[in-house]
Amino acid sequence: MSSSRYQSSIDFSSVTALTFDCYGTLIDWETGIINAFRPILAAHNAALSNEEILATFSELESPIQQGAYQRYRDILSQVCCAFGIRHGFTPDEKESASIAESISIWPPFTDTVASLKALKDRFKLGILSNIDDDLFTGSNKLLQIGFDWIITSEHVGSYKPSQQNFRHMLDTLGIPKEQILHVAQSLYHDIAPANALEIKTVWVNRRKEKAGAGATPPSEARPDIEVASLAELVSICGLT
Repeated sequence: MSSSRYQSSIDFSSVTALTFDCYGTLIDWETGIINAFRPILAAHNAALSNEEILATFSELESPIQQGAYQRYRDILSQVCCAFGIRHGFTPDEKESASIAESISIWPPFTDTVASLKALKDRFKLGILSNIDDDLFTGSNKLLQIGFDWIITSEHVGSYKPSQQNFRHMLDTLGIPKEQILHVAQSLYHDIAPANALEIKTVWVNRRKEKAGAGATPPSEARPDIEVASLAELVSICGLT
């Protein structure tokens, strides 16, 4: 039985493509963020809980992304420096670069690889991610799947929640949006802009047992379907 709060009448037989946010949905980015920032904070005697790290990251990242486009590795460097300003220290160049360098070892969620392989048997699969091409390369190796489309912010020149990223996705896929289901963890970055363009959505609520919005800004956007995991989506699609 589904644990969804939201359940629409999506006809999965009419869906031909699933598009995925990567970090937070397929890759455990909150664990990655915490593990990347923890040694920097410890080196500068800045004591923050895991949830404080994630909340601070959320507050700092999004405003930087809304400015003129720059690579995500540069965004992360600025976020690290902003952490320092907020907590009274100055990270060195190696420390500020280390967040992006760690992305290649951020782990997939335990259900990700098997679920992607099961979904690949039924659907074409795509990525729509706020990432640089080279940074995604390392993550892609861990995901162990051949995606039909990979669309990064570097391709588009903007970051979600900009609708420009989703319009670019629609143009790239070249199929009716009624055949596309966008799967994501972030209500703010993904579900809200997809809703605005009438793209059907699945919210993978990876924080189902936790309070707060974690590393993403809060949003009241409503998905068509909520699941707690990709494995639950596989089940809903009738692939188990």
